[in-house]
Amino acid sequence: MGLKDKLHKLKLKYKGKKMAPAFNAIHTFLYLPNETTHSGSHVRGADDLKRTMNTVIMALLPCLIFGMFNAGYQHHLAAGEIEAVANGFFSAGFWSIDNLVVGLWKVLPLVVISYGVGLGVEFLFAVIKGHEVEEGYLVTGMLVPLIVPIDTPLWMLAVAVIFGVVIGKEVFGGTGMNILNPALTIRAFLFFAYPTWMSGDKVWVHGAVERAGEIAGGAQLDAISGETVLGSLAQGKEISYSVADMFLGFIPGSVGETSAVLILLGGLFLIFTKIGSWRIMASAVLGALAMGLIFNGVVNAEWISEGSKFYSLMSTEFWHHLIIGGFAFGVVFMATDPVTASQTNKGKWIYGFLIGFISILIRVFNPAYPEGVMLAILLMNVFAPTIDHYVVQGNIKKRMKRLKLKTA
Repeated sequence: MGLKDKLHKLKLKYKGKKMAPAFNAIHTFLYLPNETTHSGSHVRGADDLKRTMNTVIMALLPCLIFGMFNAGYQHHLAAGEIEAVANGFFSAGFWSIDNLVVGLWKVLPLVVISYGVGLGVEFLFAVIKGHEVEEGYLVTGMLVPLIVPIDTPLWMLAVAVIFGVVIGKEVFGGTGMNILNPALTIRAFLFFAYPTWMSGDKVWVHGAVERAGEIAGGAQLDAISGETVLGSLAQGKEISYSVADMFLGFIPGSVGETSAVLILLGGLFLIFTKIGSWRIMASAVLGALAMGLIFNGVVNAEWISEGSKFYSLMSTEFWHHLIIGGFAFGVVFMATDPVTASQTNKGKWIYGFLIGFISILIRVFNPAYPEGVMLAILLMNVFAPTIDHYVVQGNIKKRMKRLKLKTA
């Protein structure tokens, strides 16, 4: 008797008991369900929730692997132990084992805590409420480590994950019922509960906080700075990174958000597999470009002085907003969440455009927190049902008008 048959017998043994949801979740994770529909009409399809979640994880894996190498690279670069890479993806200095070791040491614990705590809460609620454990957290568990700073304390992450899963999802009824993206709910909790660990110029590079404390009374403060591109622009500083660096991802930032090229490839993969909405992605880009062009126009018209605290981000080339910060990552992997996004085609265009538009608006007018995509997506999550409601009502009115014309 094989392992699958033994587990199936155990599944039948636990059927109807309190711990059945937890056991069924483990069984389903390892094997495909062997139940089939015997009566009534049904649709045969090769996709299910687990396959859908696994596809998104596949799209995220390149960002995770690159983030590990970049974490080590930024650490060694800030410490003055290596020189900046010259050949981008083809530089042996970037893909060195030393960089990977640092990345594994810092990123893997974030992944373990994210999945361990999050799935623990999911299992607990499944047992208490007596429903099946669904695979919705598989993607959330991967997103969370990719959208936080590298040195985020593990206990903070654990507290935030508990809050995000309970308040952001379970209180609404679980997977498929939540109105807010759980990963962004976790990130928002971290930002507002522990702001000093989520912003500034020391949290984005491993070891920068500790080294800052060690040499606070000494010299070489520049050697431990890990300020992001957005952080520099928000303070009116000139950035030292090239467009290629920003596009490829050789810059400080959250673990998985720096490489725009890998995020773009992940987005194309999601579109090809029909999991991510191209309408939301395209409209969000259009919204960001529109807001960027408006700000560039304000600067060119000299309606704002060069000394203004908003000037640097306003004068940034409008299309640069697409490749700096977490905009690309948020639009591709979180704005397209099928549960919290708009469902109608016209609604997706409106929803995505407003996300892009508001993201750049917050980015420019909130120098204390120059990254606005998180707040923009959460805001539009709340308004997505309203957008769909008015789109549907508009379609009904058009049909009623056509019906009246026909019967007149």
